[in-house]
Amino acid sequence: MTNSVGFALADEAATVNMGKQLAKLMEQGAVIYLHGDLGAGKTTLTRGIVQGFGHQGKVKSPTYTLVEPYQLDKADIYHFDLYRLGDPEELEYMGIRDYFSPHAICVVEWPEKGGEFIPTPDLDVTLRYEGEARAILINSLTERGHSIVEKLKSTQ
Repeated sequence: MTNSVGFALADEAATVNMGKQLAKLMEQGAVIYLHGDLGAGKTTLTRGIVQGFGHQGKVKSPTYTLVEPYQLDKADIYHFDLYRLGDPEELEYMGIRDYFSPHAICVVEWPEKGGEFIPTPDLDVTLRYEGEARAILINSLTERGHSIVEKLKSTQ
């Protein structure tokens, strides 16, 4: 049951705004995979999602810590960056399954490095360069993801 929507993102501000828009459409938890080359906007999109739930501070990539938690009034958000992960089994030792509760928002950069230790995403997002701009393709892989994509389509 894949459902997709794509957009052009003119600049960093447009990428942040797309994240904020996604945050508005998440009524409950979600697992979001982010794919794209280095610098394609994965952390920028995550910044928009986290800010969309009310976070006022910085949003940094957890490249060395693997996970950056944000306990907010409206949601618990966990931002994972698996780029430097040596072995997917390391995730088991850090208690990765505890983060993926039904009501948490889990955003995972470089999910292919997590193997079977991370659950199927609701949204599978690819960001890519298009000249100076970016393009985003959002695929839904679950019922919850399908609902988010349908809402996103109706707002455009």
